[in-house]
Amino acid sequence: MDQDRVLAIFDRDLRQGIRADGPGARVDRVGGVVRHVGANADGWNGVVWSDLDDGTADVAIAEQVEYFASLGHGFEWKLYGYDRPADLSGRLRAAGFVPEPEETVMVADIEELPTSVELPEGVRLLPVTDAAGVELAVAAQERAFGEARPYHRQLLLGQLATGMPPAVVAMAGEVPVSAARMELHPATSFASLWGGGTVPEWRGRGVYRALVAFRTRIAAEHGYRYLQVDASDRSRPILRRLGFVPLAVTTPYVLTLE
Repeated sequence: MDQDRVLAIFDRDLRQGIRADGPGARVDRVGGVVRHVGANADGWNGVVWSDLDDGTADVAIAEQVEYFASLGHGFEWKLYGYDRPADLSGRLRAAGFVPEPEETVMVADIEELPTSVELPEGVRLLPVTDAAGVELAVAAQERAFGEARPYHRQLLLGQLATGMPPAVVAMAGEVPVSAARMELHPATSFASLWGGGTVPEWRGRGVYRALVAFRTRIAAEHGYRYLQVDASDRSRPILRRLGFVPLAVTTPYVLTLE
């Protein structure tokens, strides 16, 4: 893989060219910034791309803070390691943003990934096709990540409404133990994987790998070339073994408005 070339395509198509993630959401391109505005405060609200320098960065940050404050809620500035100016992270901190754990942007050529789904005994995969399936997925995610996930519920319901390929839940009997979703990005080479989380007692048993294989097969059937993941420290080693390559580091900077 030509990593520089793929990163440039990723930056153009999935950051500069980001599309709204569901009904009621929109994308604005203003003042050297691309921002995603969710349908409400529970949606994803944030800056996903910027073209700034020493003379424009502080003004752009202040404008975005003012804009989201006018909506009555905070937002995320999704910072990538190659973004400019070089001290953009410090400027965000000075404006009150708090960094969350960094993630690694990883990409794989779909043709080189396994698509055979191998599950532990007693586990089956359940595609999410209705509101009841959404609740199962959310229950697995909330146990896996230890937090409420209203945004995840909203996203999944939006995907059902727009006909996006379904999310998937791993079920151990009648108990949801893992869940994940995928986004297909029209007119690009990319599909992206999101939300892969497994409850603690089922980690290390191949469930996460099965969810990746399941979604890889769907992406291949739809003709996509690359899979992209924002990988946590926990998932990065698994993805590397599967064939994913790290391209960049990304850090969510979050501003909470009282």
